[in-house]
Amino acid sequence: MKRFQELLESPQNDLVEQAVADGRIPIGYSCSFVPEAFLMADKLFPVRLHAPGIAGTEIADIYLSNFICTYARSLLEFALDDRFDQIQGWVFVPSCNHMQRLIDNLEYLKKPAFSHVLDVPRKVTGATIAWQAEELRTLAEKLSAHFGVDMSDDSLSKAIAEWNSFAEVIRSIGDLRKRPVPLITGTEFHKLIMASLVSPKNLILPNILDFRKEVEKRDGIGVFRARLMLAGSHLHNPEFIRVIESQGGLVVADHFCTGSIPGFMPVATNGDPIRTLAEHSFKKTLCPRMMEDFDRRLKAIIDTVKEYQVDGVVIEIIKFCDLWGVDSMPLVDALRKEGIPVLKLEREYSLGGEGQLRTRVQAFIESMGK
Repeated sequence: MKRFQELLESPQNDLVEQAVADGRIPIGYSCSFVPEAFLMADKLFPVRLHAPGIAGTEIADIYLSNFICTYARSLLEFALDDRFDQIQGWVFVPSCNHMQRLIDNLEYLKKPAFSHVLDVPRKVTGATIAWQAEELRTLAEKLSAHFGVDMSDDSLSKAIAEWNSFAEVIRSIGDLRKRPVPLITGTEFHKLIMASLVSPKNLILPNILDFRKEVEKRDGIGVFRARLMLAGSHLHNPEFIRVIESQGGLVVADHFCTGSIPGFMPVATNGDPIRTLAEHSFKKTLCPRMMEDFDRRLKAIIDTVKEYQVDGVVIEIIKFCDLWGVDSMPLVDALRKEGIPVLKLEREYSLGGEGQLRTRVQAFIESMGK
């Protein structure tokens, strides 16, 4: 855990620095619709953009409204402060108006040497999957031309196989949370997940394998009052989960963009790798930006509740997030109709108001009779 925590203390950790020194190319991305395996081809490796320990957004607030979510403002703050200086390429998705404003300002204020906006459709049909595949082909051509990397089908297929192998290790650890007495806390698991998203996969894998060996020797994590599932918008800070678990609610399942369910599902390995990655990105990213997809998101959460024997669901939303702010209202109603207790929490990107968070979680657990 200490090693994973160290890797999360900087937007560009020592494993990123090591990979860059070895001639590899870090590509920053901010949305799960960007397939990680795609950015693992040849010398590339993906780095999920995050802003650990951000104390304020004074510079970003000059350019972005206070009604823009603090994630977008935090990324702009770090970029303008040269905190992402080793990131050699940026790939964005205009997933919401807030992210589009970030993209526009970054292009104007500190234009990266390489940046690309992946235009992701908002519905899943045969035509939109073909569109997404074409978008990935265009990105592949640009990456190849700019960095001189191999983005051929063979190279992408090799990257997919590497990613699948890595994802299987992550899932094997996540499955330990299904046990009646889990062997790992939600805080520990999310530290592992986030560390894996911001580090080169091959360099962090030995740490993860060592951690799995250690965890498998445990008898359990001790006493807890309720098994909880955390769902909602992307979550970077494991401390948010730590506060929840400090009240006796063990987070045994996650359902957000930077989580493992269904984010680490395997990529198919048959057929055209770019088409396969286009299909995969729609399957694994259950985002409310997608139209006519509410029932699939609801079913995925209900199925996870049953599989992980969850007592209650906590929905967390970054303040001013239009997508999750709207989607959460019918989601809460639908889950309660299924007899599933739900707590909705609004938060900022960085952790704040710990006392209020503890009080609300404690009251929620007590309301379930736990």
